[in-house]
Amino acid sequence: MSNERKVAIITGASQGIGAGLVKAYRDRGYRVVATSRSMKPTNDQDVVAVAGDIADPKTAKDVVDTALARFGRVDTLVNNAGIFISKPFTEYTAEDFMAKIATNLAGFFHITQRASEEMLKQGSGHIVSITTSFTDQAISTVPTVLANLTKGGINSATKALAVEYAAKGIRVNAVSPGVIKTPMHAPETHGFLDALHPMKHMGEVKDITDAVLYLESAPFVTGEILHVDGGQSAGH
Repeated sequence: MSNERKVAIITGASQGIGAGLVKAYRDRGYRVVATSRSMKPTNDQDVVAVAGDIADPKTAKDVVDTALARFGRVDTLVNNAGIFISKPFTEYTAEDFMAKIATNLAGFFHITQRASEEMLKQGSGHIVSITTSFTDQAISTVPTVLANLTKGGINSATKALAVEYAAKGIRVNAVSPGVIKTPMHAPETHGFLDALHPMKHMGEVKDITDAVLYLESAPFVTGEILHVDGGQSAGH
């Protein structure tokens, strides 16, 4: 099989922003390896589904090995997988903490390390992570310490990796969304969530996919944390 067409790995790809990213990259002509715990096979011959827990190092190996076996290369990694738990700080449990560390941090670490190895061999690549604007502007009505701890760490790691890889042909960026309208947000919560943004409405999945594709096509941009949040990170 020809390996000339570019290949993107997308985590957390079964629904919401992840599913939107799969479609966006396919529309741009990329082949895609899509992974999540509940990932189902697809009839699209240019999309390979790999079911697995992104926190497990074996999943990272399986995903990258699959990309190489099927398509021969890895050009882009989108770290979209993540979980969000909003609780007052003292009400977080040890299980909450371990779940966030596993998915948000270990998941980022294992798949990014594996994909980076292949990008270094090629001398090119792009890594994009989806974080959150709560890391820049906390909101008193939405307690988010574990999101800040984990996604804030990814923002910092994005800059560190961008500098480490800048002269090696690999760009590293992040998109920092506000609250995005997906099925995970029940309709009765929309009014409250809209009001968290200075623009007074949530974002759409397309807002995030457009931002990721902008970064994909911006060869002089690396180490960027691109806020797509209706003004949330600017203040309240």
